[in-house]
Order: sequence, then C-alpha cells, then structure tokens
Amino acid sequence: MRMMMQMWIPVEAGNHAPLTGALGAPLQKLVEALKPEAAYFTSNASGERGGIIFFDMKDTSQIPAVAEPFFLGYNARITFTPVMNAQDLAKAAPAIEKAAKAHGKGASV
Repeated sequence: MRMMMQMWIPVEAGNHAPLTGALGAPLQKLVEALKPEAAYFTSNASGERGGIIFFDMKDTSQIPAVAEPFFLGYNARITFTPVMNAQDLAKAAPAIEKAAKAHGKGASV
C-alpha cells in the first residue's frame, strides 16, 4: 500500500541534531531504508523541521519499525496516511461509481 508519512521534529531537537551530526547521514539512512517513491523536506510555521515521505508499506505491522527510529532519534511526531496516485485512482473509479450509486444523495436505502 502506498503510504504518506509526515514527520515533524520539534525545534529544540531539530536545532540539536545538526550540531551532533544526527541530521545529515543518519536521517538520510533512515529515509533510504524506506525506499521512497518520493521524499520532500520542509519546515512548518512553528519552525519545526520535517518531511513528507511516500513509500510502499507491505503491512501495517511495519509501522513501529518505520516510526520508532524517528521517535527515538528525533523526538519526531509521525502520521501515516494511505494515498493513491493517478493510476490507483483510475483503478478505483468503478468502485467509487458503484458506491456513489448505492449510497449517494438520492439513493434508496
């Protein structure tokens, strides 16, 4: 399943990480282990460093193995959201249409 992981590192931990060498190669190693389809890094309005990483998650039992290194190493906040690309959405179109007909406004219950 294609998964979007959003990660935010609190300001204090984010400021400390580059001073100790924890931000560069160690973070890159964690991201590369996910074999991401895409990874983007940014900051938010609160000054937290973070990123959005898209990768394939075979099973939800992988969540702890993916999240714990970010929790332990960066005190990060993590969210996981299943996502679709355009091809996935096209593949889902018949099921969406079926659900709309069965449960949409005006459908008999």
